[in-house]
Amino acid sequence: MANQKLSLNTVWYGNAKGNGIIKSENFQTQIAIPVSKGGSGEGVEPKKLLMSSAAACYLMTLTYMLEQNRIPVSGLSMNTEGNTAPNGQLSITHRPHIVLKKSEATNQDVSMAETLMRNAEENCQIGQLLVKADVQITIEGHVSLEAE
Repeated sequence: MANQKLSLNTVWYGNAKGNGIIKSENFQTQIAIPVSKGGSGEGVEPKKLLMSSAAACYLMTLTYMLEQNRIPVSGLSMNTEGNTAPNGQLSITHRPHIVLKKSEATNQDVSMAETLMRNAEENCQIGQLLVKADVQITIEGHVSLEAE
């Protein structure tokens, strides 16, 4: 794989109680130091940025894998939760919910969707970087058929 260059532009306004903006192509968000650390809290804090990167990577990887395996998906959503232990250890739990088209999905599709849901984290580059940094990532998802 060739080197990939990514660029961000970050600007900070004010002191620790101020806030900033991170921008890149197709991306912009306001950032701030959390209130608990003496900041304004008027923006995304670093841990949430990290978690959002892990969640986006996992969900995009899962979406790609489902499509490549021609799984008839009608909906895909996910909740992600992070926890920092007293020793500073971060853990992330993704809870994806895959909804399959009832009129098209077979039992094999359900089984494959469950397998892909478990395996997507192994193919997510951001998640694997975090695992190497001793972040525990857990998948607690489920697959269902759409309601009639």
